[in-house]
Amino acid sequence: MSNYETVFILNPVLSETQIEETVKKFEDFLKKNGAKMVAKEDWGLKKLAYPIQNKKSGFYHLFEFTGPGEVITPYEQEFKRDERIMRFLTVKLDKHAIEWAEKRRTKLKAKA
Repeated sequence: MSNYETVFILNPVLSETQIEETVKKFEDFLKKNGAKMVAKEDWGLKKLAYPIQNKKSGFYHLFEFTGPGEVITPYEQEFKRDERIMRFLTVKLDKHAIEWAEKRRTKLKAKA
């Protein structure tokens, strides 16, 4: 079981319900394929550095999860098939990145 982090950008024209459905779809996909969610963050609507699909903003989401490596390829194929996703990036976390992510989460909890 390795640690992974995925950041994805959703189309800004989606309604709140559509965004929730999309996030739930990918979360359920991970759980169904043996992954365990560590953290889930909604970063909200952000301005993009450059236009993607003629859009200047998008809804950012972050998933941090642990799971087998075999789940990543079908997981990323699902992102490619979904037209609501503008961009995504999945990275494998090393021990330093895991520590950093834990520190970031504790800071966020302290602010809330």
